[in-house]
Amino acid sequence: MRLIFAGTPVFAQAALQAIINAGFEVVLVLTREDQPAGRGQRMQPSPVKKTALAKSIPILQPKTLRDPAIVQALADFDSDVMVVAAYGRILPPEVLKLPRFGCLNIHASLLPRWRGAAPIQRAIEAGDSETGITIMQMDAGLDTGPILSKHAIPIALDETSASLHDRLQWLGAQSIVATLTALNAGELQGQMQSESGVTYARKIEKSEAMLDWSKPANQLCNQIRAFDPFPGCVTPSPLDLNTAGSPVLIKMFGAQVADEPLAPGAAPGTVIALDSTRLIVQSGAGTQLVIREMQKPGGKRMPVGEFLKGFALRVGDCFGGSVKRTDKNA
Repeated sequence: MRLIFAGTPVFAQAALQAIINAGFEVVLVLTREDQPAGRGQRMQPSPVKKTALAKSIPILQPKTLRDPAIVQALADFDSDVMVVAAYGRILPPEVLKLPRFGCLNIHASLLPRWRGAAPIQRAIEAGDSETGITIMQMDAGLDTGPILSKHAIPIALDETSASLHDRLQWLGAQSIVATLTALNAGELQGQMQSESGVTYARKIEKSEAMLDWSKPANQLCNQIRAFDPFPGCVTPSPLDLNTAGSPVLIKMFGAQVADEPLAPGAAPGTVIALDSTRLIVQSGAGTQLVIREMQKPGGKRMPVGEFLKGFALRVGDCFGGSVKRTDKNA
């Protein structure tokens, strides 16, 4: 089976390596252009490109797949199938129809739930109890093609988008190998997606990162876990800590819902308790949120106890920047 692989980040790299290890013939790799990275902003190849280079697989990095010359170049490879995983480019109809078995996408959700750009984050944010990997036959729609295989895993209560990404990365690699094996043996047939249960996982925007303490603790907890590590949920500090006299934005991680409210009548955003391991903040509907890691602008993410050594929070402070201390030296 002659295979073209299209992908860019680490999620796709795992699938490419698994396909190679399984003995499939990868005749070409498509990946995004090299990007500047690091302190010196030197151009760096994508993780997928690094694997292709190590295996001496031909590489194309087109800015668009709509260029007739690129379409012809792909056709010249005479592929049986194209596997797509987090490639970052739209495949036009003329590309989708080139391989004999079409183009297969490794999608990190249980379709038709969470079609779109950010299925991992949106599943956690919504409080879903499970997610998984769907291998689908690509068509011109947004993740609308027939399903070839589907594999579910539970979402843990302390799951972050980082930890779930890593689990799905390896599940996707295993799933695509099994699907390609069955496809090559003629044992696989696609099943059309249901029209019910469709949801869309829109792209994560930095503007979504602000915490609204009037929301219940479970919603805030899901938001923090979903946006860990990127973009990281933020809240204005309750203290005047910069020269302009305005609050700074603090990132919060390691969230969980408090078992029992300690002071249910406090205003949302109020610090209820703190110690070397946790910070407890009042949230909406009489609930409270436990935070175990924090980060100030320009600083490192660290446990609450370490953070508090250089950031003098105290019980009664209120996140949101609307409450100022009268005794700033206290």
